[in-house]
Amino acid sequence: MSQMPQQTALPKCPSCAEPVEPGDLFCGACGYDLSVVPAPPPDRPALPLTGSAPPGNGAGAPGPVPDGQPSGAGQPAGTGVRFDAPAEPDEYPLQAPDPRQAAGGAAPAGAARLCVACRAGRVDDDGYCENCGHAQPRERDHMERESGPVAAVSDRGLRHHRNEDAFAVGHTTLPDGTPAALAVVCDGVSSATRPDAASQAASQAAGDTLLAALPHGTHPQQAMHEAIVAAARAVDALAGEPATAREHAPHQNAPACTIVGAVVTPGLLVVGWVGDSRVYWVPTDRSAPPARLTEDDSWAAQMVAAGLMSEAEAYADERAHAITGWLGADAYELEPHTASFTPDRPGAVVVCTDGLWNYAETAQEMSEVVPPDAAARPLHGARVLVGHALDGGGHDNVTVAVLPFPAPSPGAGSV
Repeated sequence: MSQMPQQTALPKCPSCAEPVEPGDLFCGACGYDLSVVPAPPPDRPALPLTGSAPPGNGAGAPGPVPDGQPSGAGQPAGTGVRFDAPAEPDEYPLQAPDPRQAAGGAAPAGAARLCVACRAGRVDDDGYCENCGHAQPRERDHMERESGPVAAVSDRGLRHHRNEDAFAVGHTTLPDGTPAALAVVCDGVSSATRPDAASQAASQAAGDTLLAALPHGTHPQQAMHEAIVAAARAVDALAGEPATAREHAPHQNAPACTIVGAVVTPGLLVVGWVGDSRVYWVPTDRSAPPARLTEDDSWAAQMVAAGLMSEAEAYADERAHAITGWLGADAYELEPHTASFTPDRPGAVVVCTDGLWNYAETAQEMSEVVPPDAAARPLHGARVLVGHALDGGGHDNVTVAVLPFPAPSPGAGSV
């Protein structure tokens, strides 16, 4: 079926859309001044894909190609590629101002955040680049904090998409004026709902409880017990907040995490825990033996305690890291573990998640990777230990806090 040729439509008035004659200066219908309408740019028709040249350009079928000249050179015909188009620019206009053109000035307040990957696209409210789609680093992907003589570092690791660990560090004074430092480390249970929220709530609640109780004369071991109970309540509360949190995933379990903490004073070291995060004691004098101060709430630890397997056999089993104690609304009834020690020499206290001790499991292995000056430079020591885990593969989130023992006088800090 063929089509009849159609006449070219007359131009229309931009005001009332009535046809106007070529050369008219005013619209006969509405009186619009047609002289203010700019002339359209010269038409550059796209070449058809059928092999014929555009009508009216005077070109016919392609002629022979001279020897030595690539096919298609010269006037193109029989191709859908424009050889007469202007050259493509090396760089295309960016969706956001190019930071390379900024004169090093700071971004104005309220300016859109730029992507760390392409350095061009704006970052949307969900944390993704609108230009390249790259997920932006979250605030919790890597955290470092000092508080007086104690410091902690937490890192997402190399395999996880987010950091589900959290920590709290602080320092205060006892009623007699002696110093006290504390650290709490929590590891979110990945198989639970919102493990990152659980670890954050638990570490915050425990840290606040310790900082409130110690200056009022509560014994550090009793304060640690109260801190773990407060952390458990904070995690339990997440199971019902918000009311629609489990609406789309009704079969998921409640938020959960492990917890471990330490308090150091001039003469006492107190630890407390639920789960499989640990505390290690590493004396400054490495001729003295180091020690692990906590016992895991895990399948492997139960097998060893029951005499059913050796420690090497238990931890080589694929069930080794299945925890038997945790904080959460669906946790078993479990009394928080606390213990107190009176070291007879100075040293460093290492509080960590299994993201570190997986790469330095025994006390001796841990003492070999703790820097000799960790007690004097706790932030540096924590950085080194996190780096050790990342160098080992970084299969898990890793969080480490380092406290010097005995607790130094107020004002002392990391170097």
